[in-house]
Order: sequence, then C-alpha cells, then structure tokens
Amino acid sequence: MTMDVEEVKRRAGPREFSPADDLPEEYRTAATRMLEFHANSEIMGAYLERPFIRQSPSLERKLAFSAKVQDEIGHGQLLYRAAESLGIKTREEMLSDLANGDGKFLNCFHYPMTEWEETPMIAFFVDGAAMRRQATLKQSSWEPYAHAMDKVCFEEGFHVKHGESILAELMNGSRKEQRLTQAAFEEWWPRILQFFGPTDDQSTHHDFAADVGLKTMTNDELRTAFLNSYLPKAETYGLEIPDEPRIRQNDDGTWDVVEDDLDWEEFFSIAKNEYEPGLGQINARKEAQAAVEWVREVLDDREAMAAGGHTGQAAD
Repeated sequence: MTMDVEEVKRRAGPREFSPADDLPEEYRTAATRMLEFHANSEIMGAYLERPFIRQSPSLERKLAFSAKVQDEIGHGQLLYRAAESLGIKTREEMLSDLANGDGKFLNCFHYPMTEWEETPMIAFFVDGAAMRRQATLKQSSWEPYAHAMDKVCFEEGFHVKHGESILAELMNGSRKEQRLTQAAFEEWWPRILQFFGPTDDQSTHHDFAADVGLKTMTNDELRTAFLNSYLPKAETYGLEIPDEPRIRQNDDGTWDVVEDDLDWEEFFSIAKNEYEPGLGQINARKEAQAAVEWVREVLDDREAMAAGGHTGQAAD
C-alpha cells in the first residue's frame, strides 16, 4: 500500500527508504530531481576538465586528470541508476534531457575553463564544496542515493587532494604563475560561493526535501561551513580573498558571506540553459552524444539479433 507524505515524514531517517517501499509520487519526484541534478553535474564537470588530460604539464598530471574524468563519468552513471530506481525517469531520458538543454546542473560547470591556473578552482575548491555537501547525503533517506555517496565521497577525497597539489605547486611557482592563479581565484570565487545554490529564502525545494529526509543541511548552512573551512586554506596558499563578495567575521571568529553581493540574477539566468555561457557547455554535450550515437545503435542491433529479433538490416 502506498505511503502518504505524512507517513514518509514521520519515518524519514538515514537510508530509510528503498525500491522495495511503495512511496508517494511527491517523494519519488523530489528524489529524482535531486539525483538527476547531481548526476548531470558529475557529467558536465567531467566535460569541463576533460581537455586538461592533454593540456597537463606532466605525465603524472595527465594520469591524474584521466583518472578523475573517468571517476566523474562513473559517478554520473551511478547516480542515474539510483535515480532510475525511483521509477519516474529512465537513464536514457535523463541523458537526452541533458543533451537537449532540459536537464539542470551546477552553476560552476556552465562556465568554460581554458587555463591551467583555473584547474584548482574546480579540482580543489569546487570539489571541496562538493565533499561538504556529499558527506551529508550519506545520510539521505533514499538508500540507493546514500549508498552511491559512499563510493563517490571516497573518490572525491582523492580529487580534492589532486586539486590541492596543483594549487600548492602554482602558488610556490613563479611570480607569473602566482599572479595568474590569483586572477583565476578572483574570477571563480563568486561562482564557488554560489555552488550550494540560492539562499534559504529563495530555495524552492529545500523544505520538502528536508522534511522527507533527502537533505540534512540547508544551502546557507553548507555555504557557511565551507567558507569557514576553505577561507583559511586559501590564505595559507597565499591567495588574497577578493573584496567582493564581502566576507564578514562574526563575534565568535567564524565567517559568512554577504549574500546580497552574490549575483543571483545571473545565477538563475544561466540555470535556464538558454544563454551563454551554459549554452556552450550543453551544445558540447549534445555534439559528444551525437558522435557516439552509432555505437548505441550497433549495440541495440546486436542485442535485438541475439534475442531473435529483426532489425531490418542485412547481416554482415
């Protein structure tokens, strides 16, 4: 018998629900939205970093970026499967929506990244922010999501160390490398602080997700926790915190960001997937998906032939 939403709220707890439970559509839709968004972000993050497999300045860095990109694609597939188990959308539908611009993904991955000095902005700061969020999702009420986070968090820990290693190397390098890295930090810092999404008063999905146990911390709580962890790390490596968005220190020594300084109009604009820079990233994904369409067709044909079906094509 299908549970109603109030029963789901009463029972909500870490890893409480699985595909064996007959959950209401409201829960399944909310969980699918979260998982699809997360999976899309893993895929688009991999596309953003993929060019640096070739651009890396050493064999060690090439191997590390290659492994990282493979990890991110794997995380995406793992999360699509966890979303698929909710029975709302198939993996193929979610991938098609992403390629067609209907799928949403993290704001950071809408922007192009072209210079080596930009790589630690994703590999250290954004991945560090991701770890902050993903660690809480290990307590999600949707069991397949929480299980996926066990593997994702383990691998993301290596990604953060990889990014920190690049940052340390750059900030201990030449004055030119330090200057370029500082410039990249100033450009990416507002995007990094927007990683966790809109402020709590503008978030449209948080309350329900929290009530049914899909999330355990608010966007503002996660942003503040990240800031207090990573602001000292940035300063340790010699990065100067930009004047805007303003960062203020509280009486207890903790820090928070002046939320009004963040460009939320731009944030919501690019989330619509209708404008640059995000549109360029989506088009790249669409082209990549189209380029390997023949592989899917061949595999489908072989599967149909193995099952005794007729594909309408002559055998070789």
